[in-house]
Amino acid sequence: MEHNSTFPIKLTELDALRNEASSYLKGVQWEQGSKAKGRDKEQKNESILLYLSKASGTNSSEVVSVSKTVLALKKRLIEDSIAIPLHLNHALFALQEGLTLGIWLKDSYFDASGLSSLNERKSSLDAQQRRAYDAKLQTATAFMLHGIAYRILHELKPLVADDLSVMKNKFAGIPELSVMSPIKGVSCMLFYYDKYLAHPEIITSDVEVLNFTVVFFEALIAEIQMRLSTFEYTETITDRTYKLEKSEFAVSGWENALEGTAKSVEFNKIKFEEIVGNRDAKHFARRLTERMLSYDFEAKKNPFLELGGFMPVFMGYGIPGTGKSMLIAAIATKLKEHCDTLDIPFLFHPMPDTLISTFQGGSAEKMVQWMKPLQDPTKLIFAPIDDAENNLQERTAQGVSAGVKEVIGVFLRYTEGAYAINYGNSAIGLFTNLPEMLDKAVISRVQGRFKIDGARTLPDFIDQDYLWWRKFEKTMPDFVNMKNPEKYDFLSEQGLAKNLGEILSGGDKPTEAKILEIYEATEAKHGATEHLFFAQLYQNIQKEFPFFSSRDIRNIQSAISLRLTDFDLPEAWFNDPMLYFKKDYDTKFGMLKELMKQNMQGLNFSDIRRQETVRYLDNVATIADTDFKRKVEGRVHDLKVQLAANKLFDSEK
Repeated sequence: MEHNSTFPIKLTELDALRNEASSYLKGVQWEQGSKAKGRDKEQKNESILLYLSKASGTNSSEVVSVSKTVLALKKRLIEDSIAIPLHLNHALFALQEGLTLGIWLKDSYFDASGLSSLNERKSSLDAQQRRAYDAKLQTATAFMLHGIAYRILHELKPLVADDLSVMKNKFAGIPELSVMSPIKGVSCMLFYYDKYLAHPEIITSDVEVLNFTVVFFEALIAEIQMRLSTFEYTETITDRTYKLEKSEFAVSGWENALEGTAKSVEFNKIKFEEIVGNRDAKHFARRLTERMLSYDFEAKKNPFLELGGFMPVFMGYGIPGTGKSMLIAAIATKLKEHCDTLDIPFLFHPMPDTLISTFQGGSAEKMVQWMKPLQDPTKLIFAPIDDAENNLQERTAQGVSAGVKEVIGVFLRYTEGAYAINYGNSAIGLFTNLPEMLDKAVISRVQGRFKIDGARTLPDFIDQDYLWWRKFEKTMPDFVNMKNPEKYDFLSEQGLAKNLGEILSGGDKPTEAKILEIYEATEAKHGATEHLFFAQLYQNIQKEFPFFSSRDIRNIQSAISLRLTDFDLPEAWFNDPMLYFKKDYDTKFGMLKELMKQNMQGLNFSDIRRQETVRYLDNVATIADTDFKRKVEGRVHDLKVQLAANKLFDSEK
């Protein structure tokens, strides 16, 4: 849901609540549940949880005081010191501010959700109202805990190291989390925070107080995220953003934008010339790298985005074994090489294979974590999704897991809509052998598409063999005793095309029979240079393919705009970054406009429009047709099995 309203969190209002927050730090009372006590045996770090459990001793509730524990810790860390160690003080301050903000958010939810009025009439509520009261109270508590943790992480995360694995190994989880009421929620949370803080093996230095606090509250947020689907009456949380006065800090629903910045993944270095065939794919990949490199870090925008030549979501598709993984590596290699030369930060951010979770809501949480770094304007980001049909499969297909549906929901939200921020510095590439199995809404987000069809021509097959046997030639010069082809230099046909027109020569008519039939029938009434021809063509296509929509037409328009910017950046610009890449945004934009004008003089608009429309419609038909054939083959197989079973059954009578 869109965050359509922003509300200020006033500092004066927080000042009024700080006393209440401090009172929690002075002392809270909590009685451990039997489940939490019994968890020792299941946990990885038995000694710590035994310590936490035995701390309570009997079932009677125990009072803990974080402020007393902090004083004891101060003595243990720096003996005979009056001053509180710096990191310990910072953690305590963040905790106090987090509690203050959490109380404010809880009060705000009470008023916005109608919980305040239910609370006033608590003694006279009927059964239905009582149920609503309990449900809203739990949601208020969860939102309060989320706010506390989020504020603490905002304050402390920049101060800790990226790698907290040592502390995470010491940490044995939060044994229980109460959301029954705000008092219980805070008491339970602070009880376990205090027990860990007092544990001599966990906190052995001042810095570890910060590390532990971050790990603890990250775990708290993760626990709440896992339970999100159980909370009701959340509309007044998800439809608004609360922004702290005189600060960058804001709470947007249940979002956690502090999941940690992504690290670039290692990849094999491959050059485009080492990929055989795939002229269309290599050309698209080269254009993508040039366009991404034009991103301006000062202005936080890309001139190609303004010229209509940048596609944040694209798709490469083809049969298995045609070079999809090699192409991903080649794009990453090219970007990394240029980024190193230009001193630009680069993030290679492939989607992990382990995204789908068995927990309800777990897949959505992981997908949000993966998509968040794509909104970072401080680096160039290439985010490939290999075998995209695994995680973005058609939602209406039989047997599709809830996890896949969650992943698609997040993908759609972040690629178009309230969350979609497009600076022109990141691109998501879907790579698949089975485009017909991708969700229709996902495919409609794809603005650029190309075929990865591998070796196709005689030179392609010669070169594919050459890349294999030249290894023998290097180690044993006379071993390959075969004659080379005449008048052909190996790999000479594997260079990059000058422009798409070169690749698409002769691509003026559709190749798919159904599209060709519709195209020719429309052309018989209107010439392909008339505007009316395209309007009529789209309408006729829609009759045959009902899922063809306005978004498809926008995607065709994007592809045409892309052709208008289908020009090479001069080699000199790469050799001397000061000529273009290091210039300011407006200068770069002006230089590109000049190049675009020069390029357009040799182009024919109606030809380009026809070529790109034909290319797109062929693609639509291929995907639809393959899907249909697959379903037919599946049905035929089922019938054959049934007939064979019937025959066997009859013969055994």
